[in-house]
Amino acid sequence: MPERRAASFRLHRSALPQIEAVEAETAHAFGRHTHEQFGVGLIDCGAQASASGRGPVEASAGDVITVNPGEVHDGLPLGAGKRRWRMLYLEPGLVVAAARDIDAGCDRLREFVHPVIARRNTARRFACLYAAVTAAAGQTDDAALQERLLLLLAELLHERPVAADPMAPGRYPGSVLRARQRIDDDPAAAASLAELAALCGLSRYQLVRSFARATGFTPHAYRLQRRLALARRLIAAGSPLAEAALASGFADQSHMTRLFVRTFGYSPGLYAAAVA
Repeated sequence: MPERRAASFRLHRSALPQIEAVEAETAHAFGRHTHEQFGVGLIDCGAQASASGRGPVEASAGDVITVNPGEVHDGLPLGAGKRRWRMLYLEPGLVVAAARDIDAGCDRLREFVHPVIARRNTARRFACLYAAVTAAAGQTDDAALQERLLLLLAELLHERPVAADPMAPGRYPGSVLRARQRIDDDPAAAASLAELAALCGLSRYQLVRSFARATGFTPHAYRLQRRLALARRLIAAGSPLAEAALASGFADQSHMTRLFVRTFGYSPGLYAAAVA
């Protein structure tokens, strides 16, 4: 299957447009960030430590790792050298549809409850799905791919429903919700900290402290995450990189590229080539 390489990251062309397949071998330390998709992967070599929304975790070769949409997490190698892993990022709609099949029509949002799973059977199921998703054109059996997806998700999905929005009213102060909504509505806008604080009726310090406690990010860091998410959507839709950068609120393409690489480990150009 055609693939693109930059440094130690590979983004494969996926047999399903709702799944992204990434392979990496790197000592890169990822700062705190989020994904809009569900993520599930397998550590093939080495080990990694990370902080997640479900607590600090360590994963080593043979372990399956997961992340939920919007979950703040990071990652760094354990010990000397690199670690190698394969990841699949699944659009939430795909997971909801699978959960509906798994649980007789239930439309509730689900979550991956365990950030690390040390089960050989789960690792084998992931490897089978990854192979099907990244198979060469014409060599993918759609029925087999769908079966492998359902079997893996049936093992990973938590049985109880979770809130559709982790920032749902009642869980966090209304002031934080107002500031977050302002950023979500237009992440490219350059609203200052003073403007956000005035919107919320708080001092700048009170807003920074409350926002970070609720989301894991300061308002500025959260805005950068939302800009990156917007840039990814624009690039996937075919926007040239320079245009995607400006439309997402970055100063220029170089600014977007630096943050993209720092967050995901690979460049916007590599991502664009993989999703074209």
